[in-house]
Amino acid sequence: MNAVVNVDVQNVSSIAQVPESELISDWIREVLSVARPAEDAVVEMAVRIVDEDESRALNKRFRHVDRPTNVLAFPADDLELAALRDDTEGHALGDLVICGPVVVREAAEQEKDPRNHWLHLLLHGTLHLLGYDHENAQDAAEMESLEARILGLRGIADPYRDR
Repeated sequence: MNAVVNVDVQNVSSIAQVPESELISDWIREVLSVARPAEDAVVEMAVRIVDEDESRALNKRFRHVDRPTNVLAFPADDLELAALRDDTEGHALGDLVICGPVVVREAAEQEKDPRNHWLHLLLHGTLHLLGYDHENAQDAAEMESLEARILGLRGIADPYRDR
């Protein structure tokens, strides 16, 4: 990917086990280089790391599910933004909200390396921002295959293999 990727990392979580902002940005750049290798632009996105109260409130408001969740993806409205910018400005990809306590708890429950679980959820959310979904079996298989391929580049096992 020849794109410049600007990631605004906002950590408002109370937990200590959050990867460094630079590492989060590097991971997202890596995901975009594999998922969109030909894109040549300035890509802007935000990652907000929150506690369970904020995650729960957002999940309830936008997905009508009254519990915290590991990652929420809010894609930018490209058609609306395109009319407001010229070619020299950044392409807004969207925002990810990751619930730190849920990520840490899931990693422990699933006996996964916490850092690898963070990477997987950042990858998963970024793919949602790129338009990937898992609403049906075919879309899920495509998304999960891409996730497994990108994780494999870092030597991380396919998280979907043993389900």
